[in-house]
Amino acid sequence: MHKKLMSIVGVRPNFVKLAALHDLLFEKHEHVIVHTGQHYDFELSKVFFECLELPTPHYNLEVGSGTHGYQLGEIIKRLEKVLIEEKPDLVIVYGDCNSTLAGALAAVKLHIKIAHVEAGYRSYDKTMPEEINRLLTDQISDLLFAPTKTAVNNLKKENIHGTIYLTGDVMVDVLNEYKGISEQKSQILNKLGINSKSYILVTIHRENNTEVKERLGNIVKALTKIKKYTLVFPIHPRTKKALQATGLYNQLKRNKNLIITSPLNYLDFIKLEKMLQKS
Repeated sequence: MHKKLMSIVGVRPNFVKLAALHDLLFEKHEHVIVHTGQHYDFELSKVFFECLELPTPHYNLEVGSGTHGYQLGEIIKRLEKVLIEEKPDLVIVYGDCNSTLAGALAAVKLHIKIAHVEAGYRSYDKTMPEEINRLLTDQISDLLFAPTKTAVNNLKKENIHGTIYLTGDVMVDVLNEYKGISEQKSQILNKLGINSKSYILVTIHRENNTEVKERLGNIVKALTKIKKYTLVFPIHPRTKKALQATGLYNQLKRNKNLIITSPLNYLDFIKLEKMLQKS
């Protein structure tokens, strides 16, 4: 039976998960894509849609950055109007970001069924914003697509009322599909001028690392001690802002073996990861 489905996404991992499902959803049903704008600049958003061959979202809520309360409130407020207009049969949310929880809350208040892709992951650390988002989203979802048996068991232990499915990890599906494409299309090694066996790939973006000055300082100190390898550091806007605010950015830039880049698209990033595995 033909249905109207609505996917709500807002950050890079959401876009990757959406890429695993869009073609099938579009083929079988009407599939409306809503981008909350939680990741709003080109490197973090549009470039991912392009390299994953996703269509331009039907709606962009343009929420942008802000505190957790601001993002949740603005997404719910702006999304409610879209839900009332579109009247989807099912809302699909992905992962564990603020867009995920806000999408689920907006839908449940309008009595729209919710599917959660990547349900059941747990860190059991409630200081992580993502953990709160996961817990609450799973509590109100009707369909819970769990990537692992452990995730299924977590949901059962919590007496979740929705229907649970063990699906496997869609992130792995996308990785398997695109790693060969990245090998052919990505020119990131040449662009950065690095040898495939002489670099370390660095990422720092978790809030519990970027928002704690002492912790961020310890990470920078550890990186400055690495001399044998080139460090390739695609920097997240939040990380750059935190480093600049603490005076650590200039300290990091003095490392002669450090390459700081803008956020990379999906193909470039998995190319760098793949070359590391080969070496």
